[in-house]
Amino acid sequence: MTDDRTPGLLTIGDFAREAGLTPKALRLYDDLGLLRPAQVDAHSGYRRYAVGQLERARLVATLRLVGMPLARIEQVLNATPAEAARQVEAYWRQVEHDTASRRSIVTTLVQQMRNEAPAMSTTTHTLQAEIGTSHRTGARERQQDALLATPGLVAVADGFGARDDLAAAVLAAFAVDGFDGATAEVAADLGTTPADAPTSGTTLTAVRFDGSTARVVHVGDGRAWLVRAGTVEQLTHDHTVVAALIESGQLTLDEARSHAHRSLLNRAVVPGVVPDEVDVPLRAGDRLVLTTDGVHATVDDLAPLLASPQPAQEVADAVADAVAAAGEVDNHTIVVVDLT
Repeated sequence: MTDDRTPGLLTIGDFAREAGLTPKALRLYDDLGLLRPAQVDAHSGYRRYAVGQLERARLVATLRLVGMPLARIEQVLNATPAEAARQVEAYWRQVEHDTASRRSIVTTLVQQMRNEAPAMSTTTHTLQAEIGTSHRTGARERQQDALLATPGLVAVADGFGARDDLAAAVLAAFAVDGFDGATAEVAADLGTTPADAPTSGTTLTAVRFDGSTARVVHVGDGRAWLVRAGTVEQLTHDHTVVAALIESGQLTLDEARSHAHRSLLNRAVVPGVVPDEVDVPLRAGDRLVLTTDGVHATVDDLAPLLASPQPAQEVADAVADAVAAAGEVDNHTIVVVDLT
């Protein structure tokens, strides 16, 4: 819809919706000189854009998504299509070489840290768990989330693609044979040629309890949270392209929130993938929470809900109700574990 006072131009809100961005992101691109409005009201400062600027806006967003520095984005925007393609290709080739170099450094550093790490002591004291869960379909036609909730193991998985049962099957295999069992379940869908590539996949975020220690195993964009003394800590990192760029400071939260590829995974449960694993010492009074992305991608600030003094089931229900109130566009699953 065009602004009636300026025929042919879009308001910043309308342009943002058409471009798949947010007004705040557009203001950032204006401030950086990457995308100037077609018109700025001399009195109000209100920005208006031409329809013809949509392609440039989408290109800026995509280049930001792959982590290209702002100065190089400006060069791409000012180049001919052929030269722009060459510059993007050259940038990505450099990223690949830089990554290979950093991999060697990281391998050496990790080995040094492991050699210096003191032996960990263990305890046989077992904490008691009170568990609450919520598992809703939301606005989706199919339920592809799954959960496990037992005293020794809790887990969530978020499936995608053709198999509605894959997430549940992967969790069942994980419960019996660990992560190797989970990947073996996915491997059953793999063929021998590119045409046989799997049409389904899943994330997995799990916590096994061993005495007063929690072993977190994580792949994908589910999340594990620790609530201790009213403070909420996210224990996992989202395995998405956008999350990696946010952590490196190359993308803002507002850009990520509106980006067309914000849910693009860079790690899922497949043969050969290496999960994140971390051991978390636990105390009586701690709360562990697992959520699929249908929860935390919908409700921006979960902390007040997760830190509520209410019992585990009431917390799970309250979070689910907040997701529903926000539109519940996706399946959403939450597991709350209170330890005593």
